[in-house]
Amino acid sequence: MPNTGKRTVYKRHDRVCAQLHFNICKETGAQLNKKHWYEHVPKSVEASQGGKVTILWNQQVQTDRTIPNNKPDIIIRDNEKGTRMLIDVAISGDRNVIKKEGEKILKYKDLTMEIQHMWNVKTKVIPVIIGAAGTISESFRKYVSNIPGKHEVKELQKTAMWGTAHILWKVLM
Repeated sequence: MPNTGKRTVYKRHDRVCAQLHFNICKETGAQLNKKHWYEHVPKSVEASQGGKVTILWNQQVQTDRTIPNNKPDIIIRDNEKGTRMLIDVAISGDRNVIKKEGEKILKYKDLTMEIQHMWNVKTKVIPVIIGAAGTISESFRKYVSNIPGKHEVKELQKTAMWGTAHILWKVLM
């Protein structure tokens, strides 16, 4: 059996992240160079028109004390509302979706508290967990509804499943 490599698995994860990132940028008024999410290549830092919202892609958060889990997939810094949103995506086994949601929230608990302490802003962790075959938890829609933008749950599931199909195709062919 051929080795699919981590790169293929990361690509599935990154496509779901890029889809979210595109919709966030579109909602907040950040400049987009592409018409469709699947053509979108996220930049490390995007700012909305007027700089009210900054969207960070795959960036470490600098804190006063060392925190091992300090790099969520997407960070939304809303300077006007004084909030931070830490979004972390995972494509897991379908049986582990609920467990993975809890793990993500716990993973960023220290970072959330540190951000709130350092910058006196309300901070929230948003886990976006989709099973490899598209399974989502009952909480999924609630979590995604907190993220700025119009996020179609079926489209996010489809992106994850296409990524899974691609991995299977590479393994079986």
